[in-house]
Amino acid sequence: MPLIKVQTSTSAPAKPDLDALLKKLSAALANHLGKPESYVMAAFEPNVAMTFGGTLEPTCYVEIKSVGSITAQQTKAMSKDFCQQLAKSLSASENRIYIEFADAKGYLWGWNGSTF
Repeated sequence: MPLIKVQTSTSAPAKPDLDALLKKLSAALANHLGKPESYVMAAFEPNVAMTFGGTLEPTCYVEIKSVGSITAQQTKAMSKDFCQQLAKSLSASENRIYIEFADAKGYLWGWNGSTF
């Protein structure tokens, strides 16, 4: 059930570019966590009113959640990878991107009429 959710102050890229970004984020998250991509969800919210460091320059907030443990090595690798990808795709500097990593307990995540 891995999830990557991107909120950004920037506009959405053109549809083909956005679709490509979502697919790239989905595949990368599955790879980083060693989980099947068939369970990965990627979401994108453009034009969110946000500041970072007191300015309105382009910025992003990213949530990454997964059932089970995420290690310190995984979060470090994911931070580097996703900051680079998003900075390139959204023209937001890497130092203006926050990523929140969260482990979820299976019974607290619903899917297909049940829980994990």
